[in-house]
Amino acid sequence: MAWLAAGEGYEITLVEGRVAARSATGRSAGRQLKTLPKALKDHPEVDRLRRLAEWLDRHAAACVAQADSWMVSSLPVPTELLARVWRDEAWQNALRDLAVVGDDPDEVGFLRDATDAGELKVVNLDGETVRLSPRTVTLPHPVLLPDLDDVRDFAAELGIVQQVEQIHRATWAKPEGLAANATEVRDYAGGVFPTRFSLAARATSLGYRVSGGYATCKVRDGGRSTEAAVWIGEPYYEDETTTGALNWHDEDGRAVRLTEVGPVAWSEGMRMAAALYAGRKIEEGGNA
Repeated sequence: MAWLAAGEGYEITLVEGRVAARSATGRSAGRQLKTLPKALKDHPEVDRLRRLAEWLDRHAAACVAQADSWMVSSLPVPTELLARVWRDEAWQNALRDLAVVGDDPDEVGFLRDATDAGELKVVNLDGETVRLSPRTVTLPHPVLLPDLDDVRDFAAELGIVQQVEQIHRATWAKPEGLAANATEVRDYAGGVFPTRFSLAARATSLGYRVSGGYATCKVRDGGRSTEAAVWIGEPYYEDETTTGALNWHDEDGRAVRLTEVGPVAWSEGMRMAAALYAGRKIEEGGNA
């Protein structure tokens, strides 16, 4: 950002999300100050910059959340759209180094750049930078990536750091031999919490929705919407509570058999259940 005049003898700007000031006159002109002078703390321009910084933080978080939504649902994203938003630094930070797939589902690459002409520059798994210009691309959920361990190893070699948790996201594969009529999983049931409120607070802090007695997450998997739900106790229940079973429902609220749950919906539901269970009370001492 440019430096803006503020008060007599000072200029201000945003540096790493914080308002910074420098002298505009005298021997120290152009030198950034370690702290904001008292004379500037209530200045209107300083207040405007603070509000801008807060908006930029919200915008950056919204970009990451949107990219995460595209990834979790493996939705096709127009290449032209990625090229247009790439000009925005917040979008670049959210999208850079995400694994993308174009017309060939077996060709995975890490997104490095998007041109105004609508081309994407990606590093493929051979280490080569190639250009892609399909009409749409997907940001695949990691459970859908073939040879995920190899992709992770290659990403480590490149030093890739993703703002959206994608290739290093915890995944669960649906086991074979599930009972034909089974509709719930109890792997993470029985986690004890001091109150229902504390369990609900953990769910919301992890980004999950709390509705009635359930923590839920909705996933679009294989073209249909499925909602995973974990029982967390009746609302307003003040005593000790435990995590319940995990199950899935379709758009009409009907229970989905485990054999019919898609791979992404399964993985994301198990990820939610495991994350809730991880916050349980742990017994200590001889009776643990």
